[in-house]
Amino acid sequence: MIDFILWIIAGAFVGWIASIIMKTNNRQGLIADIIVGIVGAFVGGYFLSPLFNISTINEGNYSISALLVSLGGAIILLAFSKLFRNVGGFLVIVILALVVSTYVSCWPMASTSAFCAAVRAIPFLQ
Repeated sequence: MIDFILWIIAGAFVGWIASIIMKTNNRQGLIADIIVGIVGAFVGGYFLSPLFNISTINEGNYSISALLVSLGGAIILLAFSKLFRNVGGFLVIVILALVVSTYVSCWPMASTSAFCAAVRAIPFLQ
């Protein structure tokens, strides 16, 4: 039970610091800070933990390094949230995702479709 309370408090702290850094603290309250901190810790655990080999608050680690990795995930989460608030940012992300998907799926020489052959013939991709 005490671990759950520590997890909520650490999530609130991480979410609050991330909202101050990303300048979204005037729009969200305590519950949103907790959610941003905990979900940000999941994002940090997925993207940042393998890079730094440090666990997050979701794994019961409440050290400074774990709080920093969780904070990094919360900042990434709020950055994507700010990006998706307008339609232009959403379209940019969708177009980039489609380009990367096309590049990854067509790059192997095993795909022999005409479309993939045209993608492989683009000069700056070689």
